[in-house]
Amino acid sequence: MTSRSPTILYVEDNPDNRTLVRRILMAEGFQVVEAESASHAVQALQSVRPDLILMDINMPDMDGYTLTGRLKRDPRMHTIPIIALTANVMKGDRERTLDAGCDGYIQKPIDVDTFSSQINQFLGGRQ
Repeated sequence: MTSRSPTILYVEDNPDNRTLVRRILMAEGFQVVEAESASHAVQALQSVRPDLILMDINMPDMDGYTLTGRLKRDPRMHTIPIIALTANVMKGDRERTLDAGCDGYIQKPIDVDTFSSQINQFLGGRQ
C-alpha cells in the first residue's frame, strides 16, 4: 500500500522565494501548492486540504498574522499546522507569530540543508 506524499500550501508573494522552497520540497517528495497572496490561499483552500501551511507574514493584500487567525478560527482548517516562514527576525517577532496562531516559526533566509528536515518535524515525520 502506497501512502500519499504530504501536501504543503506555501503562501508567499515573492516568486523567487516560492521557486526555491518549491524546488527543495518537491525534491524531497512533497506535493506543493503555491499561493501568491492571502486571497489566493483562501481560494486554494476551497479545493485543497494541505497537511501543512507555510505562511509568509509580510504580504500586500492581507498579512500572514491576519490570515493565520482566520484559518485557526475556521473549524475546517484549525487543525492544519501553520508555520511562519518569515524574514521578521527582530526581538518579539517569533512570539508574535505564535501569538497569532502559528504552530511554528522558520526564519528567512532558509537553510537549504536543514529546511526539509524542519518541515518533516512539523509534519510529525510523515512523508
